Amino acid sequence: MESRLQYIFLGCAFIALVFVAVSAPMLHAATAADLEQDPLVVRETDRRDVRVDKLDSENFELGAFAGMMNVEDFGTNFVYGIKATYHVSEALFVEGNYAQSRMGQTSFELLSGGAQLLTDAQRDLKYYNLSVGYTLFPGESFVGSKWAFKSNLFVVVGAGATDFGGDQRFTVNGGVGYALYLTDWLALNMSARDHVFSSDLLGASKTVHNIEFTVGFSIFF
Repeated sequence: MESRLQYIFLGCAFIALVFVAVSAPMLHAATAADLEQDPLVVRETDRRDVRVDKLDSENFELGAFAGMMNVEDFGTNFVYGIKATYHVSEALFVEGNYAQSRMGQTSFELLSGGAQLLTDAQRDLKYYNLSVGYTLFPGESFVGSKWAFKSNLFVVVGAGATDFGGDQRFTVNGGVGYALYLTDWLALNMSARDHVFSSDLLGASKTVHNIEFTVGFSIFF
C-alpha cells in the first residue's frame, strides 16, 4: 500500500515538473508581448513658468521726495528734496538729504494784525543732513494674488543743519521708513522723520520738534 502511494506521489510530482517546464517559456513570451503592446506610461508633472525679477547689484541710489513738514510755531507746509544713498550691505546704508520748504505765519503774526517776525527771505527753510539707516524687517509685500514685491522697513538717525529765520541751526534727525521695490531699478519710498533743533525766534530759546512725512521715488545705478 505504501509503495503505491509513493508511486502515485512521484507520478504527480513528475507531471507537475513537466507542466512547469512547458508553460514557463509560453508565460514569458506572453508577458513580453503584453509589455510591447502596453508599454509603461510615465506621467510627467505639469510645471508652471515662474518669473523671478532679479534686483540690480548696484549699491548707489538717487531719489526725489515730497510731502508735508510741520515746523513748531509755523504750521504745516509743503516740503520737497533729493537724496543720495550708498548701501554698505543688505541691511546698512548711509543717506544724504537736501530739502527746502517755505514757512507760513505764526499764530502771533496772524493775531497781531500785521506784525512780521520774519522777512520773506527768512521764511525759506532749507536743511541738509547725513544719516545712517538700518533695515529691520526685509520681506515681501503682496498686491492681489499675482504680484509680490520686495520691501523693507528701516530706521534712520543722523545729523545736519537747518537754515531758517536768518540763522543756521544744528539739527538732529531720526525716524522710520518703508521701501517698496517696484522693479529691479525703481523703488517707492515713504518716510516719517523728526528734525530737532534749538529755536529762539519767539523769544526764549527752546528745543523744537519738526515732524516730516514724505513720499518719493528712487533709482539704483
